[in-house]
Amino acid sequence: MAQTAACRARFAALILLGAASVLSACTHADTPATAAASASEATRIARGRHLAEINCASCHAIGRAGESRHPMAPPFRTLSRNYRVNELEEAFAEGVLVGHPDMPEFAFPPSDVDALLAYIQSVQERRGA
Repeated sequence: MAQTAACRARFAALILLGAASVLSACTHADTPATAAASASEATRIARGRHLAEINCASCHAIGRAGESRHPMAPPFRTLSRNYRVNELEEAFAEGVLVGHPDMPEFAFPPSDVDALLAYIQSVQERRGA
């Protein structure tokens, strides 16, 4: 009888462990809304990279590596050292007038500003990396 009680206890523990695993997997699974948000973010970042390639890459290093072609143009990945990236929104919308003296003025529509900022944020250096 003691052996049967011990078996039942182990069986119950295994059932609880299995249920906890299933519950954990379910709570961490992507919901359709989460998957759509991730896809939307990926689209914004891709659009921002495209805008950076067209408008910025001739002077700035726009990726996670590489040097800027213009000596006074900071690599995009380092912008968060001196700026809060999300605070660059107004500058991009109204016209970027900062930077090196020969930097052309850029003004982007709101959807492009959003995409460009999403891309810039995605390439920022990780602290401690």
